[in-house]
Amino acid sequence: MGLLDSIVSNAFRNERAGRVVVFSGDRRNRGYIVRSPTEELKIKSFLKMFYFAHLYILVLGMMLANSWSTFFVHLEGMGRPTEHMARTIGIGLGVYCVVVGLPYFFLWRSYRKALPNFVSAQDEIMVSGQQRRQQQWKLILAIFGLALLVLAAALALLERAK
Repeated sequence: MGLLDSIVSNAFRNERAGRVVVFSGDRRNRGYIVRSPTEELKIKSFLKMFYFAHLYILVLGMMLANSWSTFFVHLEGMGRPTEHMARTIGIGLGVYCVVVGLPYFFLWRSYRKALPNFVSAQDEIMVSGQQRRQQQWKLILAIFGLALLVLAAALALLERAK
């Protein structure tokens, strides 16, 4: 639960106007004033439920999609998977989109519909400091992507050397 608590606590900030919640997936620089500690606890429990379902769909859906796509790839009469790499990747992506994409789409839609129940439009304010945090995440993702590309190139070179 420590992971969920840290993810949810990143949505709350102390601004000049008071305690503010910033929902993920919402417009930039928009936050909502939290009027009371009970309202904050209600929003935190909702966000914990959402992020738990989010992680549950992604992790367990990925494992289920992997096992189902492996079953379809190794069906008799389909040939060896290494002979038809594009077909194997296509089957894996198709199963992943169905097993993970659809439940995630429905979860995201219900999340977007539930947000107005927790805040009011009159409590909307502009928040500061979000641009710096977004730039840090973009830099971290760029470094991680570059590291993955270097790793993939190194593995390709090692495989070619055999």
